[in-house]
Amino acid sequence: MQEKPTRPDLWSLSANTLAKRFRDGSLTPLAVVQSILARIDAVNPKLNAVVARRDAAALAEAEAAGERFARGQPRSMLDGIPITVKDSLFVADMPTTCGTRALADHRPGFDELAAARAREGGALILGKTNVPEFANDGYTANPLFGVTGNPWAPDLTPGGSSGGAVAAVASGMGPLAIAQDGGGSIRRPASHTGLVGLKPSLSAWPRHRALPGLLLDFDCIGPVGRTVADVRLLFDAVRGPALADRSSQSAAWAASRPRPEGPLRVLYVQHLNANPLDREIATSCHAAVQRLAALGHRVEEGELPLDIGFVMQAWPEIGQVGLAAMFEQHPDWESAASAKYRDAAEAGRRVSGARVWRIMESVRRLRSECAALFERFDIIAMPSAAALPWPAHEPYPTHIDGQEVGPRGHAAYTGWVNAAGLPGLALPADPSRTGLPIGLQLIGPYGGDDLLLDVGAAFEAAAPWADRWPAI
Repeated sequence: MQEKPTRPDLWSLSANTLAKRFRDGSLTPLAVVQSILARIDAVNPKLNAVVARRDAAALAEAEAAGERFARGQPRSMLDGIPITVKDSLFVADMPTTCGTRALADHRPGFDELAAARAREGGALILGKTNVPEFANDGYTANPLFGVTGNPWAPDLTPGGSSGGAVAAVASGMGPLAIAQDGGGSIRRPASHTGLVGLKPSLSAWPRHRALPGLLLDFDCIGPVGRTVADVRLLFDAVRGPALADRSSQSAAWAASRPRPEGPLRVLYVQHLNANPLDREIATSCHAAVQRLAALGHRVEEGELPLDIGFVMQAWPEIGQVGLAAMFEQHPDWESAASAKYRDAAEAGRRVSGARVWRIMESVRRLRSECAALFERFDIIAMPSAAALPWPAHEPYPTHIDGQEVGPRGHAAYTGWVNAAGLPGLALPADPSRTGLPIGLQLIGPYGGDDLLLDVGAAFEAAAPWADRWPAI
């Protein structure tokens, strides 16, 4: 199930290796883009991860980046690095369909802020990656482009809604991706494909020029890569406050606070309330947490001391109200949307204002409780997903560990992190018996993104995974 490139194929090099070699003159961005475009030609038909391409523009931009390096004037550490962007995020010269017929020809003519910052830093945008319709499901399939497969087993899902993003990176169609996480949509897909995925603290990557949000302020944009160092490279290139997103000022302040020194206090939550967990995932994540303990951290196993029940119970209503609000702004989108989303919006219109207010008050209370929790612990560790990948055309697994579950049974461990506005980092753990990837999730205090990346880098050094490649 694994392949290791027998020669140093350029498409397989990490972003940090590319940055180093561009600067020492041993490699050019043009050669790398040519290699990755050939890789896309070879493997994308088997996976359906990349749904729109800009080959000519990317090649021209690669030549321009090479000229900057020849002059000794790179724009940033991201200069010349090929990336993909999730098809729920605006890119100026490409369509943003969000996987729905309602937006099949939608061309906003500008970049979302994260894409704009990456482009200004010299990143080479290769194309857009597939999403479920309205980026609102835990698998990846839509009426425009069809189903995306997992590079480790193409008949299984890579998860969602960033399934195309992770499938592209995991298979060598670019070392980095800009993805989106509204309730685990970076961390779960990363765990299903053996990647590192960071859901940043709320507004650590500011939002501006974006599609209407469906999940209050839970949606975050973040990086996906094969290594912690690569994810940090992209995160650092895009982070920082912006006047257009006032909460990004708070994120910058929180990130500037001193980090804890010495052994960290880690709470490992293996079972979240009564939600079932796949036994192989439980075994893998328990072993991963023991590695954290071997690094010197003080690990305590127990329950999550937060009341997340109401927010999680109300989760479907949040999305329904979000769809209703979006369709009120864009009624033509509703008429072209799939029936599932029209029905959800109709349900959202029946949710009372008092109910929405109560949800928002519960979110505020959760965020306050989390601030107190991180006075007691430095990091919370738990599985990234409750289930292994399931058939690619099915929206969710119906059973986990022999128990029947609903649409978010597999997603039980992630949504509360979004509601709390906290950073979450998915790291590869030991794979299943059949070689399917499994992920451990680290959660930090608001502004603790760098702390998570530091711990993740030490964890990766103790148990490297970058040489794991799927056989496609």
